[in-house]
Amino acid sequence: PTIVAIKEASGNLDQVDQIRELCGITILSGDDGLTVPMMAIGARGVISVTANVAPDKMRQMVHAALKGDYAQAGKIHSQLCGLNKAMFIETNPIPVKTALALMKMIHGEFRMPLCEMGEDNKLKLKQALKKAGVLK
Repeated sequence: PTIVAIKEASGNLDQVDQIRELCGITILSGDDGLTVPMMAIGARGVISVTANVAPDKMRQMVHAALKGDYAQAGKIHSQLCGLNKAMFIETNPIPVKTALALMKMIHGEFRMPLCEMGEDNKLKLKQALKKAGVLK
């Protein structure tokens, strides 16, 4: 009775169905890239990494899905697809902190055990941020 929702991040849509059928608890996607498919089968939102760097786009996507506008939700999902992947090209939260630094929202400083992102991955992240429209 004290558990009100579950963050589902297994990557298994069948498991989302099983949870929904067995207990009816609110399901939240724990995988940004699967948010729209999960919402199409009953999830009610997302606990998001990508929302740290693209909060408005994630909000728009989730609200569109909640309204049943899966055409719009899918369009935004496609815009964020590369960014969702880039958020995990290195250990979390290194890509998020690097992205926020590239966006001039924070100073790019890392405390141990974190380290700076490799230059190749930083370039990939920068390209994903630009493609998603959150960095010029």
